[in-house]
Amino acid sequence: MRIVFMGTPDFAVPSLEALVKAGHEVCGVFSQPDKPVGRHQNKLQPTPVKVCAQAHGIPVYQPRTLRDGEALALLKELAPQLIVVAAYGKVLPDEILALPPKGCVNVHSSLLPKYRGAAPINWAVVNGDEETGVTIMDMAHELDAGDIIAQVRTPIGPDELVGEVHDRLAALGGELLVRVVEDIARGTAVRTPQDPAQVTYAPMLSRALSPIDWTQSARSIHNKIRGLNPWPATSTDIFGGEGVKVFRSQVTEKTKEGTPGTVLGGGNEGIEVLCGDGRVLRILELQAPGARRMSAGDYLRGHPLA
Repeated sequence: MRIVFMGTPDFAVPSLEALVKAGHEVCGVFSQPDKPVGRHQNKLQPTPVKVCAQAHGIPVYQPRTLRDGEALALLKELAPQLIVVAAYGKVLPDEILALPPKGCVNVHSSLLPKYRGAAPINWAVVNGDEETGVTIMDMAHELDAGDIIAQVRTPIGPDELVGEVHDRLAALGGELLVRVVEDIARGTAVRTPQDPAQVTYAPMLSRALSPIDWTQSARSIHNKIRGLNPWPATSTDIFGGEGVKVFRSQVTEKTKEGTPGTVLGGGNEGIEVLCGDGRVLRILELQAPGARRMSAGDYLRGHPLA
């Protein structure tokens, strides 16, 4: 099938690779504009999808907007039968959604209608979900609201970091996409409307989420640490007022009475902190201001506990 692919970050790369490997004619790739990097912001870093597309010799287009008519004209020239979108980062106008005869489909990293929005993988981990997945849906005017074509599920381990879940979902999304595109080409794809009563949202992440509330349970804090790793990362000021980022933790079997946020001790295994449910959380990896990420044991060598 003749396809235009739209995507930007690492999550989208396995989907593009899967389409190429399956023999589809990917006639063009749309990706976000390159971002300036470096101290002086004088170098441009291509998106992961752009790098992948160029490796396969696929033309890449990076419009700053899809709403000025130029992108629509370009798409009319490319004449795709189907548009596939995976974490592109731009909303497709209605006239683009209506262009390809086989429609537009989206690879979304949640089990819709749960977690519509920008950060579904992070929120699934932060909320302690035991399962997540990938949904491929028809695209509609409302964001992430189109009919579901197919889903695949995968468990979330109790100690998995969001990056591990991300990589697994990206691979699963590519595998599922190929099967869905084959069904669309044959005209056998089945579409199921989303249940509005089951809709939840996964808003964008920000540093406002970072501070740890030690009155919460050890498991809730642990979930937040692994769900916001590496960005924006959780933070705490319980070590003498110094704002420290926390990247990895462990829920212990220890219990103790006392004030949540109390540092109970530490050593090579980590730094133990009392949480709101009386359980003890062990911090395993952190980063002090102006320093690199390090194990809690290494941190303690330069920052002995009082």
